[in-house]
Amino acid sequence: MNIYVGNLAYKARENDLRQAFEAYGEVASVKIVIDRATKRSKGFGFVEMPNDDEARRAISELHGKDMMGRNLNVNESISKPQPGGRPSNSDDQGGY
Repeated sequence: MNIYVGNLAYKARENDLRQAFEAYGEVASVKIVIDRATKRSKGFGFVEMPNDDEARRAISELHGKDMMGRNLNVNESISKPQPGGRPSNSDDQGGY
């Protein structure tokens, strides 16, 4: 499951986020989004956990929890809609 983590402290690093989520299970990847112009954190990131039950528990336990002086906003990540407003589908043949 892909998890959105918002309201991160700007000084938080990917290792900090990994450690917080590893308390609940296996973490496949961690990515803090960086502003290209300033090279600083944008204050949010994503954590990928392969086990959905562990991911749901992490979301439940970490949402609202203080990390480096900020209360985390933790939710299941929702996929971005594809251009044209249609969900991505590899079987799509272009018709309706």
